[in-house]
Amino acid sequence: MAGSDGPAPVQTRVGANGTAVIGLARPAALNALDLTMVRLMTGALTRWRDDPAVRSVLVVSTSPKAFCAGGDIVAVRAAGASGDSAAVRGYFAAEYALNALIARYPKPYTALIDGYAMGGGLGISVHGSARVVTERASLAMPETAIGFFPDIGASHFLPRLPGAYGWYLGLTGARTGGPDAVACGLATHLVPAADLPALQTALTTDPAPPETVLRDFAAPVPRRPAHADAVARCFAEPDPARVRALLAAESAEPDWARETLALLDAASPASLAATAALLRAGAGSTLEECLARELELACRTAGSADFQEGVRAALVDKDRKPVWSSPVQSTL
Repeated sequence: MAGSDGPAPVQTRVGANGTAVIGLARPAALNALDLTMVRLMTGALTRWRDDPAVRSVLVVSTSPKAFCAGGDIVAVRAAGASGDSAAVRGYFAAEYALNALIARYPKPYTALIDGYAMGGGLGISVHGSARVVTERASLAMPETAIGFFPDIGASHFLPRLPGAYGWYLGLTGARTGGPDAVACGLATHLVPAADLPALQTALTTDPAPPETVLRDFAAPVPRRPAHADAVARCFAEPDPARVRALLAAESAEPDWARETLALLDAASPASLAATAALLRAGAGSTLEECLARELELACRTAGSADFQEGVRAALVDKDRKPVWSSPVQSTL
């Protein structure tokens, strides 16, 4: 599950003002995080943490399409299918340790998100101090559609988003654009894509603190995300069966309700049950407790029939027609 030979998939440098830059450079895979990338990021952040010459960290992508499209789940599927539990645990343990490192980082940590940021891509951005998105950004935790569950600490941050929005995102895997990502709390600043090069230059050259630079570039955002009232109504009782009933009865936004029901219908029933249980438990847990719980569930899920089938349908055969197993009760 290590990375392939070739140019380094993570590039690092330190700017003139002491801002250390991590450049995600695995464009053919939309910067999907493999174990090599996780280790390179962890090593760099560990070195910089106590380096007085480094005052802040900036994470960017060299891909025009994506910040980071998630974790390397095809490799995880292969390890799970072969029964290589050590490889599965090693990957998830390293990734989740990186998430925790970012969340507790003592220096400003800014991620510039232009394009896709999904799953593991949120794990290396949402836990930081600033998450900048453009109008081209697309954020999501789409794991229930591949027989998995929102991990990378999502069971900690999703139930803490206002108005049940995190429950909506976690259960359905719905994508959120840049303005709505700021409005719901996944991101902190909206900056037009055309201004992103100038922002990156300013963050690596300007002696002002990152938060000051970001404030100068930030654009206005909506006060609340799209469909906020309908989300609050339909996901206020976050049990998958109850959510379905509320969506079926939704009259104020029937088109949105139908689209949301379709997302739930396409998801693995076992994944929906696991996600609901995780988010309930995570609402009253620390990030470290959430990550530990997610690690044990991830190790069990990697070899499951639904995960094997979901990744096959989405990323291997790409027929988008998973055949789910019978729903099972999540055991957390």
